[in-house]
Amino acid sequence: MTAKTILVIGTFDTKDDELSFLADVIQANGGKVLTMDVSVLGEPSRPCDHSKHTVAEAGGSSIEKATQGGDENTAMQIMASGAATLAARLYAQGAFDGMIALGGSMGTDLALDVAQALPLGVPKYIVSTIAFSPLIPTARVAPDVQMILWAGGLYGLNAVCKASLSQAAGAVLGAAKAVQRPNRDKPLIGMTSLGTSALKYVVSLKPALEARGFEVAVFHATGMGGRAFESLAADGAFACVFDFCTQELGNHIHGSNISAGPDRLKSAGAQGVPQIVAPGCYDLVDIIGWEDIPAKWSGHLSHAHNRLLTSIVLNAEERRAVARAHANQLATAKGPVAMLMPLHGLCEWDRAGADLHDAAGLAAFYEALQADLPPNVTQHPLDCHINDAAFAEKALEIFDGWCADGVVTAP
Repeated sequence: MTAKTILVIGTFDTKDDELSFLADVIQANGGKVLTMDVSVLGEPSRPCDHSKHTVAEAGGSSIEKATQGGDENTAMQIMASGAATLAARLYAQGAFDGMIALGGSMGTDLALDVAQALPLGVPKYIVSTIAFSPLIPTARVAPDVQMILWAGGLYGLNAVCKASLSQAAGAVLGAAKAVQRPNRDKPLIGMTSLGTSALKYVVSLKPALEARGFEVAVFHATGMGGRAFESLAADGAFACVFDFCTQELGNHIHGSNISAGPDRLKSAGAQGVPQIVAPGCYDLVDIIGWEDIPAKWSGHLSHAHNRLLTSIVLNAEERRAVARAHANQLATAKGPVAMLMPLHGLCEWDRAGADLHDAAGLAAFYEALQADLPPNVTQHPLDCHINDAAFAEKALEIFDGWCADGVVTAP
């Protein structure tokens, strides 16, 4: 097997020892190393493959402008732009197989840009003193990035941080050897859902779409999953989307931290990708389960899904706000949009007789949705529940029609 090359990124002026240790471990385990210096003021102990001057120039600037900008934030944004541009160019040239960067908050800020600049399937590791921190917004996280907490890594080498760095070196090298990068042999369908205790359509839709020659990727719509879905949609990865769990949009407009960001339900439309949409679990807002329930939700029913996640049940007016948000997001779509509207409920817990059933709340939501949906969205009221067979059958009927008409390119 050909030795894999790992791009090692960091500020070699202040973290020379740590970055060199990381590179040495990669090489000791049979890998090759390509180094990129993103420091501004100092110099590394030995030349890097790509100097700070090359990095700054790749971003359309220079080290002189970075040092004369007046503050470290401006300087590091120059270096972040250059590092992302240069890394993408080098990967396109076949110069490396995986990337690893390390740093504190500033190095992490830069590394997040680099990770987003590289395609899905390229191993991307960030060793960070703020890994998993709420400082890192979901919108900055690449769909397949890996983060490792850099314990004891603020200044200099020690036994604690060597344990983290050596594992990180092995992880990125192992990933570069083992990764199966996505191929484009089959057109890809993006689908959103939750677990089958709430939404069950994936059980029948996934094999049905695969039988038609498509590949199906199902995204867990709990914030980070929706962010990955939107990121790939923005890159044009999908031939069509079955976006049947849009709860993250409600999370966002009602202030939950479990959000996929303000672009939820917009990225596929911006690319002209055909969308079949249903507002699955529209009536719930997820909050962090191990925190106290915010005062704004006092008096609301809630459902404790597990120790990490609790769902708040919205009242009628809050549901109308969710309906308006769907209409606003879909109004910008450049491709066809079909809105499926199962009139008997949108998650297993809101069926007639179930714990969270609220017929008046569902009616209020649909009244607002039907009134506010823009003309570019075709409405399909359905006399069924979202988990009934009739829902999946209607989705396939629309999809098959689009394939027959050439709206979706069939394999």
